[in-house]
Amino acid sequence: MHSQWINCATEIATSNEDLKRLYRQSVNDIGALRLYDYDFASDVWLPAAGVPKFVTLFGRDSLIISLQNAIVHPGFARGALQKLAQLQATEVEDWRDSQPGKILHEIRLGELAYLKQIPHTPYYGTADATPLYLILLHETWKWLGDDSLLHDYRDVALGCLEWIDRYGDLDGDGFQEYKCRSSKGIENQGWKDSGEAIVYPDGSQVKAPKALCELQGYVFDAWMRMAEVFEALGEQDRSTELREKAAKLRTRFEESFWCEDIGFYALTLDPDKKPVKTIASNPGHCLWSGIVSPERTKRVVERLLQPDLSCGWGIRTLSAQNPAYNPFSYHLGSVWPHDNGIIALGFKRYGFGAEVAQIARDIFMAASYFASYRLPELYSGIERKPGNFPVPYKDANVPQAWAAGSVFQFLQAMLGLQADAPNKTLYVDPLLPEWLKDITLRRLEVGNTFIDLRFWREGEQTRWDASVGDGSIDVREKPWKPWVL
Repeated sequence: MHSQWINCATEIATSNEDLKRLYRQSVNDIGALRLYDYDFASDVWLPAAGVPKFVTLFGRDSLIISLQNAIVHPGFARGALQKLAQLQATEVEDWRDSQPGKILHEIRLGELAYLKQIPHTPYYGTADATPLYLILLHETWKWLGDDSLLHDYRDVALGCLEWIDRYGDLDGDGFQEYKCRSSKGIENQGWKDSGEAIVYPDGSQVKAPKALCELQGYVFDAWMRMAEVFEALGEQDRSTELREKAAKLRTRFEESFWCEDIGFYALTLDPDKKPVKTIASNPGHCLWSGIVSPERTKRVVERLLQPDLSCGWGIRTLSAQNPAYNPFSYHLGSVWPHDNGIIALGFKRYGFGAEVAQIARDIFMAASYFASYRLPELYSGIERKPGNFPVPYKDANVPQAWAAGSVFQFLQAMLGLQADAPNKTLYVDPLLPEWLKDITLRRLEVGNTFIDLRFWREGEQTRWDASVGDGSIDVREKPWKPWVL
């Protein structure tokens, strides 16, 4: 029942009425998008991606939505881990872009699927869902402190790791690439999966295979997280091996993707392994993953916030200086709230708290222009100036789960919430902007404990206190840090 979801979700209280309405609408939308056909228990769910087109199970979407909901309720994470594990690929099949260990992209159950006119039975044409599965497994463990998750999904995780090494790296050069093999598959298999999404600086299309920058970041993050998981499982040799692989990947990534002439990371490597020096939002995901060299972070953050990318309603998917730019397109200049939420977490990881608040303010301001404060899947990347307002993409899903969930990521980033339930600790690192004087989170679930957290501004400082319910979670202040190798 919807009331059950509302009653178990983290509540907020704040004097900022716009944020209060936005958060409430986002919680309602996430609850409305639960897939009841996939219910595993009374508080374990799977989210549909969006209405009207994507009321089905996805890989990438379900995993990111579950990550977003970590501070709201863990039920989606449990559901996503369980169902996607059940559907993990076991064979090589080009029609469905399937390979052993791979996590699915999308499943459909209608006539076209039944008659094999489309490969979505399920279809596995995604290059990022497999490392994202590993990221979610670790993050869920950190929020719940449930070691049984690690034992239950150990073999699934090993299958994902094997896929990354054997199939994700198409040519053995140490980078993740993708290339569609299905006659009715998807050309672009990152989150920007429209056919025209990946372009050169002159606006022309990049052909496959493509080694997107964020794929390298996701794998780096997955390896570092799994190193911690296998250490907890007592498999020290495997843990050490993963850390060593992550260190080598970071070094290769800096050598191949950093472009000093543009002060930014390449969008992708093209089929000739040349860096595509297109200015796009993708390197923001590399901040989130922690693969970015700390000494280059400031330049990346500043570049993402230049006016050709940051339009005032959020960070665009593509620079307005690119000939392919179209603010009303799907991936070539529009603004996606979830993309911005991930980038905000990346900013926080490297200590750019004020910049987190800037992106959050832009997205929240855009939300105030939409009916009921309901964020659409994406909206136009037009410049914010007097007389302008954001317009939803013509075919945008509304409501859409990871658009709604982006609100939770912004809050997590601004408050610096990092769970370590296995060690009975919740870390905070808050920085409230002037436009958010106070906020209280009630019934935040960490391990078996519910916590109330209150944050408020005193002058230019952010203060906080915590009320811990039954349990033994310790709440401490600690800055976010990039992965240390």
